[in-house]
Amino acid sequence: MIKIERIKAKLPDVQPQSVKQQFERHAAVAMLLRDKDQRTEVMLIRRAENDKDPWSGDLGFPGGKIEEDDSSPRAAAERETYEEVGYRLTAENYLGQNDDLIGAYLSVHISCFIYQIDHEIPFKPNNEVVDLFWVPLQTLLDPPRNQQLTFFYRGRNRKHPAIKLDEWSERPLWGITYRLLDNFLRHFDLSFTYPERR
Repeated sequence: MIKIERIKAKLPDVQPQSVKQQFERHAAVAMLLRDKDQRTEVMLIRRAENDKDPWSGDLGFPGGKIEEDDSSPRAAAERETYEEVGYRLTAENYLGQNDDLIGAYLSVHISCFIYQIDHEIPFKPNNEVVDLFWVPLQTLLDPPRNQQLTFFYRGRNRKHPAIKLDEWSERPLWGITYRLLDNFLRHFDLSFTYPERR
């Protein structure tokens, strides 16, 4: 079990891997954690259905494109969190940065910043978000939930590792958010256990 105290102690020593090459887009997201009933939980949102959004309907973290007015990728993640779920993150919430990722199919560079929330978030979604829920990190590591699933994406069926979260959403967790969480867990010598790894 990953306690929030362990996360807070570890993250300041983590040197996140950055992406040097240029991509068409640079996006930033916020991974929000909380301690509830002696378990560390992570917040996930479900994005609204939108034909113009490559992550339409998917589970993920609040975040989006870094705008010219944003002073930094972290500032963009905090702005997007406020816009999408109505919660204003501060320096007191900040724990550290995760490794950067690049998209598997899209020319996008994603930066991920990690925060701790000490209380319930008043859910005030904008039109980009249809749901918000918290999932224990330990639940994500449950082997039966870790599966290889087929997704229709960008014109064809593709198999990807995913996590079934039926109690919270009919949509599984996969893609960039899955990879961000897997990278995060590796800092604590943990990783997801989809069938090929068993």
